[in-house]
Amino acid sequence: MKNVLITGGAGFIGSNITLKLIDKGYKVTVLDNLSPQIHGDNPEITSPLYRSIINKVNFISGSVTSKEKWAEAIDEQDAIIHLAAETGTGQSMYEIQKYIDVNIGGTAIMLDFLTNNTHQIKKVIIASSRAIYGEGKYKCEEHGIVYPTEREDKDMKIGDFSCKCPFCKNNVKLLPTSEDSKIHPTSVYGITKQNQEQLILTVCKSLNIAAVSYRYQNVYGPGQSLSNPYTGILSIFSTRIKNGNSINIFEDGKETRDFVYIEDVADATILGLEKEKANGQVYNVGTGVATDVITVANTLSKFYKRETPIQISGNYRLGDIRHNFADISKIKSELGFKPKWSFEQGIETFTNWVNEQEIPEDKYEASIQEMKNKGLYK
Repeated sequence: MKNVLITGGAGFIGSNITLKLIDKGYKVTVLDNLSPQIHGDNPEITSPLYRSIINKVNFISGSVTSKEKWAEAIDEQDAIIHLAAETGTGQSMYEIQKYIDVNIGGTAIMLDFLTNNTHQIKKVIIASSRAIYGEGKYKCEEHGIVYPTEREDKDMKIGDFSCKCPFCKNNVKLLPTSEDSKIHPTSVYGITKQNQEQLILTVCKSLNIAAVSYRYQNVYGPGQSLSNPYTGILSIFSTRIKNGNSINIFEDGKETRDFVYIEDVADATILGLEKEKANGQVYNVGTGVATDVITVANTLSKFYKRETPIQISGNYRLGDIRHNFADISKIKSELGFKPKWSFEQGIETFTNWVNEQEIPEDKYEASIQEMKNKGLYK
């Protein structure tokens, strides 16, 4: 399989995978709409991601919601890596139709084409997300392994941000989330990623096309958008710091995420393309390490050498999860994946890159005001 279509291939994850595939001798076609939220108003000037690939790929400008663009892009391809999606968890809670149309609708158009037209696609890889797990996997002293439902507004209002056992309502202990954990997303974004994964695994199997789903954790590294205030805590905090603004940490700052470096994510994705063992499987892609938000803010401040005011506000967003970190034993044992980058190493490289960039306007406050207006930020 030497001809690979990457949707969203000009984006953060997509461009990194694209460049690695080109180095390995693949011929890459990219379908991307160059969203201004990610690439700016003039991508040839404002998007280093787009500039990094533009003369190295067959680039098709367009949306995955276009049947005609899908037909053009799929022609003569052997495999599809489907990354194109709307990605902000908070934003998804009030731009619902947009997220459904792009994430689910765009995927449905692709599968409809594969079902009803002649093509040579042999494998489809879908970028799923840790968001499909909702609050993830926990242990209750009384009830054993449990999967808490979304946290309640009445608890968070009084500063109780802990996850509860769905049966006895007692606090529960966090466990790494494995691929066989319950799927119960708590945001529109998470629902769309669940649907994408299910559609592709189901339809591709019926067409005898190999399919692989990757449930990415929080991906970060050089190249991620610094101007998008809706997604990417490291970018949001970095833009705040570089603009001389304080950092507002939601909840009590002890909420955690599994931060995985972009190079590790690209390597894991290519393993799925090249290894038959991956066919029909789903894999977590992370580090298996939980890092809290206070640590994120302090680590960024350290590497930027800034005394940044950090406010732990107790504010919260409806749809956010408390914790999540991946059990990556499956991808290790089946595909031989092992993350190479520690959080400290990755953050140092990321902040060195940020220091070389022109810092965009900080749009964080405007994004928060949007959520306040919709009643989603408390």
